[in-house]
Amino acid sequence: MASRDCSNMASNLKNCTCSYDYCSRKGKCCECLSYHWSRKELPGCLFPPEVERTYDRSLKRFIQVYGNK
Repeated sequence: MASRDCSNMASNLKNCTCSYDYCSRKGKCCECLSYHWSRKELPGCLFPPEVERTYDRSLKRFIQVYGNK
């Protein structure tokens, strides 16, 4: 996917909870979601901080975290 300018980049970066500092999609939510979904994952911003830091972005882990809530 080609990188595009995002008009919400500054706001997105303030709210981005991804701990992977070298990510080229940081602040580009559409690209981030597309990338992770193509890998059958979800972006880190959908996980609590302690889970996000493990980099396990799998659907299985998401369901483990939120399935009984």
